[in-house]
Amino acid sequence: MGNSPSRVTAQDKAILDLKTQRDKLHQYQRKITVLTDRETAIARQMLAKGDKQRALLALRRKKYQETLLQKTDAQLEQLEKLTSSVEFALIQKDVFFGLQQGTKVLKEIHAEMGGLEHVEKMMGETAEEIAYQQEVSEMLGGRISNQDEDEVEEELAALEAEVAAKNQPVPVQPVPQVPLPNVPDTELSSPLRAEEEERQQRQRQRQEERQAMLA
Repeated sequence: MGNSPSRVTAQDKAILDLKTQRDKLHQYQRKITVLTDRETAIARQMLAKGDKQRALLALRRKKYQETLLQKTDAQLEQLEKLTSSVEFALIQKDVFFGLQQGTKVLKEIHAEMGGLEHVEKMMGETAEEIAYQQEVSEMLGGRISNQDEDEVEEELAALEAEVAAKNQPVPVQPVPQVPLPNVPDTELSSPLRAEEEERQQRQRQRQEERQAMLA
């Protein structure tokens, strides 16, 4: 008789589902990093233009995305421990509920991905882009904790200081005044002048000698 096929247990299925969720989460983490980096850059641009409101919105959305990933990662890590437990049968219901919640959150993260074109709308001024910004702001209103809001304000203040420092003109260092040497009062002797004086003196001597001979 052949060997009967191994039966896939509920625990096996939970471990497989969990691995699938962890793989998806890691993919989203890599993709969202591109988006959050761009959102930080947009916040800098908006602050440079004096648009603090749009800068704050970009940072709030970035914070929400980062927090969502962190919480989901922590939840899946906890589920991973539960699925490895020898008492899996006792906590099976809780594990599958956690996996269902994980699937729901991963869908939410996927919706947040949106692509860079959605991120660029954060600084647009058309009617459609402003409506999108309002939609994002209302969505974030009930999903960001007070602690997250405080951290966003701190990041905003840090970016403001950074932008202000870049826009501040660089002070021009004064050129040190080097004293010039004094011009001498006495006239400098010239070799040519000395030679000329010697020639004239010889001429006078010859004239005096001729006059003495004629006398």
